[in-house]
Amino acid sequence: MVYSLGYRRPSHVTSSRDSRDSVSSDEKQRSINDSIESCSSCMSNGIPEALSFDRIISGGVCPPCTTRDFMNYLKYIEHSAENLQFYLWFRDYTARWDALPESEKVLSPEWTRDQAEAEFAANAQSRPKKMNHEVAAALKGSDFADAPKTTVAERDPFGTPSKSSHEDRSDYGSSHAHTFGASTHESVADQAFQDAGLKWKPFTTQPYRDEIERIIAIYIADGAPRELNLSARDRATVMKALQTTTHPTAFRSVVTTVEYSLRKQAHPNFIRWTICNGNRSRVIFARGLGIFGILAGLIADLLLTLSSASRAWRVIPFVGWFIGISTLIAAWKGMCVVLHGMHHRHMRPWELFSDEPEDVLDEKTVSRTSFTSESSNSWEDEPWVARYGKRNFVRKIFDREIWIQEPALRQIQDTIFLQSILGAFVLSAIFVGIFCAVPRGNFY
Repeated sequence: MVYSLGYRRPSHVTSSRDSRDSVSSDEKQRSINDSIESCSSCMSNGIPEALSFDRIISGGVCPPCTTRDFMNYLKYIEHSAENLQFYLWFRDYTARWDALPESEKVLSPEWTRDQAEAEFAANAQSRPKKMNHEVAAALKGSDFADAPKTTVAERDPFGTPSKSSHEDRSDYGSSHAHTFGASTHESVADQAFQDAGLKWKPFTTQPYRDEIERIIAIYIADGAPRELNLSARDRATVMKALQTTTHPTAFRSVVTTVEYSLRKQAHPNFIRWTICNGNRSRVIFARGLGIFGILAGLIADLLLTLSSASRAWRVIPFVGWFIGISTLIAAWKGMCVVLHGMHHRHMRPWELFSDEPEDVLDEKTVSRTSFTSESSNSWEDEPWVARYGKRNFVRKIFDREIWIQEPALRQIQDTIFLQSILGAFVLSAIFVGIFCAVPRGNFY
């Protein structure tokens, strides 16, 4: 069984921070809701319901589309595993919060949207206003040119000049990156609160306060080992909320940004990448074979046309045209027809040298693992990198293979394979027909 012959695999979604920041939280939430509704009804953007984001996160798929595979893709390919790690932790945290008794929940009130909007308005008013370009040009070279940038401390002739906020953040980020393992989560969280302009400490009697301080130190603070890609507005808003409460709603703006990035960018790119059943070396080799088959059919048809042989002989190169075009079409979409014939795929480089068991981690296991680990997501020093780099091109072409267990992924690959077969048949018939219509050359 295959999908529609008009099926197109998901398009690659590029990452653009500017475009994400230009989208408001409400627009992001509406986009998330629309994505959930579209995936629950039919195929959306080349992604079937069986491979939807929610099914992958809930553990309802088989390898190579599991939560572990998604995490590995974000870590090794997109380099943004912190988004999924934080998202899985938040789901687990929300479930544990709902299980708390009411006597503990009342200690941390809900962070409402009105409070968030008020905090956003306060942050907007506290920002220094930009000077009009015409006024700045008129004051250029005068004593008033730098007046808006001057602070009270800097105007004091007897005071020592203070560092700029940019220098403070860079100094903190560099020192924090080197001393995070030795520093406590409380000190890192306190520094993060100070960076956000918050001078009083949060309530320590609230539930999960220690855990929240760890999350701030790992994901929210500047220079954190798994720092989320947040705007200054979102970071200031969430820090204010976390100073007031540990209720899950305090993460509303952050979770919306993270989920939007996962659903709209990471998930489609992951499905597109997973459809490819061969590594880069194998795909390049397959493209070369496709080009060779096309050239073989072209040369054979040219020789037969220039000879005195009858037109019937010119149909024989159809085999070369057909094999070459079908192989090239499939390889252009990242598939090797030989591997697809066995429903196999190449093992990823990090899978080849891994000693971990091949069982599928569920959501809870992955989220707890990502939360307890305070290391960064850097993988350049992992043992498999050097070992895989020593393999030559030919060895990589014939890397170890493994069976594809996910039925929906095999169905997508069957559809692409059928498209390549039909496309190759039509194009081959056209090319052979053109050569058959040309008169004999009778050159030999």
